[in-house]
Amino acid sequence: MALSLSLMKAIIQLFLILGLGLILVKAKILESKDSKIISKMLIYIVTPCMIIKSFQVEYTSDKLVGLGVAFLGALIVNVLYIVIAHFLQKPLGLQSIEKATIIYSNSGNLVIPLVTSIAALGEKWVLYTSGYIVVQTIMLWTHGVSLISGENQFSFKKIITNVNIISIVIGIILFLTHIQIPELFSSVINNVSSMMGPLSMIVIGMLFADMDFKAIFKEKRTYVICFFRLIVLPVIAIVVLKVCQLHALTPDASKILLITVLAASAPAASMVTQFAQLYDKHPGYASVMNVMSVIFSIITMPLMVMLYQIL
Repeated sequence: MALSLSLMKAIIQLFLILGLGLILVKAKILESKDSKIISKMLIYIVTPCMIIKSFQVEYTSDKLVGLGVAFLGALIVNVLYIVIAHFLQKPLGLQSIEKATIIYSNSGNLVIPLVTSIAALGEKWVLYTSGYIVVQTIMLWTHGVSLISGENQFSFKKIITNVNIISIVIGIILFLTHIQIPELFSSVINNVSSMMGPLSMIVIGMLFADMDFKAIFKEKRTYVICFFRLIVLPVIAIVVLKVCQLHALTPDASKILLITVLAASAPAASMVTQFAQLYDKHPGYASVMNVMSVIFSIITMPLMVMLYQIL
């Protein structure tokens, strides 16, 4: 219960920062389109710094095993979500963009700042977010692209050149070779990475400012998609992770899998909306589902954490 309350507090704090982004646009200090500049800063500077920083910890065999647990948990959840979405397609009449929204979560931009904000976790646990980020990035650029575009595509180049993947590879190399970044540069990385949470939420707030919330809440089918994205699939994932007994692999496995649960129960991935724009597959509808899932996650994510703890 205490962890769920801590998570809810952390989410509320982040959403208050979101309000700052909304105010900036409403007050005409910035325009909504300016969020693209901040997004690029997040993607190419802040997030890589946060990831590399997370690997700047003392090497131990327990941490190595913990990374293995993180990757295994992420693989199980992502494959599970793809299978469930496949079986839901006919009963719910799911469009490809709806399937992608159900399957893929915002595991980086939201989960990393949440992990750093929760008192029971903190920055040293960001290391284990890499498991879900790597697995989902690979899935997105293979299965995700194919699903949304309607074509069989595999972009190996885009996977290996993805800045998050490159940062994780650098971080893992530094971790395994016990190399510590010199203090001058590590201070810069630490300062830049601390902007992750605030900037991420300011961007979302800026995007919210131009949206018609009345129209968003009138879209009834979106509630169904959000229900499966934020409740049904995460509940199934929690049960499966518990049944697999992964928490018994290492003393830290329970907390590591908690991070997996956070990622699995996060709102819809913003990358899905970007793919929808790229392939002209209902980008407006994709953005509506994304916004709704972000709003509802304030309540659903703490509930999923509570369920994980109870089980």
